[in-house]
Amino acid sequence: MSGRAVEINDLTKTFGHFTAVDRLSFDIETGEIFGLLGPNGAGKSTTIRMLCGLLSSTSGRASVAGHDINREPERVRQRIGYLSQKFSLFRDLTVIENIAFFGGVYGLRGSRLRNRADEIIRMAGLTGVERQLTGTLSGALQQRLALGCAILHQPPVLFLDEPTSGVDPISRRRFWDVIQDLSSRGVTILVTTHFMDEAEFCRRIAFINAGRLAALGTPHALRHDALNEDVFEVVPADSHGAAERIERADGVAGASYFGPLVHAFCPRGRHTPASLEAALRAQGLRVTDVQPVPPTLEDAFIRLSQREAPAGGGASGP
Repeated sequence: MSGRAVEINDLTKTFGHFTAVDRLSFDIETGEIFGLLGPNGAGKSTTIRMLCGLLSSTSGRASVAGHDINREPERVRQRIGYLSQKFSLFRDLTVIENIAFFGGVYGLRGSRLRNRADEIIRMAGLTGVERQLTGTLSGALQQRLALGCAILHQPPVLFLDEPTSGVDPISRRRFWDVIQDLSSRGVTILVTTHFMDEAEFCRRIAFINAGRLAALGTPHALRHDALNEDVFEVVPADSHGAAERIERADGVAGASYFGPLVHAFCPRGRHTPASLEAALRAQGLRVTDVQPVPPTLEDAFIRLSQREAPAGGGASGP
């Protein structure tokens, strides 16, 4: 398979009078790691369920690995792997028993199953614990085993729905090493995550809000073009209620906490550090420092979440 592994055109899903996904359109290239970001309730999981052939769309169309999600949902499910944040393997089976069970579900038998089991154990770093009950493994090892079971049948497309929630940073990085290796072998990966450091690993990101596409592009494009605001780091003398007071200052479009600091978002060219500090003092807010800072992906996530979802896409990237 080459070219586009996933194609989505005006994909819409309604539940009664509620529109969960609203005319969503984007494509994912073969071998691409593609991020689907948005706040809780934005429509990410509903979108993935449709792309997995588990939920039909109300209107629009989408194809995965060359198969239409509405007309050929069973063919779609045969060509994908899926992993969610909720551990779904059998805790009272051993590692190798889980692999054997899911291998059987995918139709693997004999030497092919044994070979794939050996590959999965090496890939997931499970050597030495093959006979251990799955429920006694650490959360990180359980997730790597779940990923291994999801790709036993070597699917060309893999959906990961917040796969590293509750996993420590070192284990998350190792998990992503595996994901990047799969991508290098031509596996197409769509991932949702709330960890912005993970989102940086994506070649492109679609940001959705209220079921609609708010921005689409590379992480760099989302930081700079989709945000389209100057960001200032403010050190308040007292952080209590500081973001709310900063938002009320003249020429400030929004603000959010960054630990003890506050990021202030201002229309491009509206403020210098000195003029922003003066505007904050006019609000009665004492600050010890105001400095311009490069926008982060977290800044873009926050601001795009706060805004009304626009009718079309935002930043574009290759």
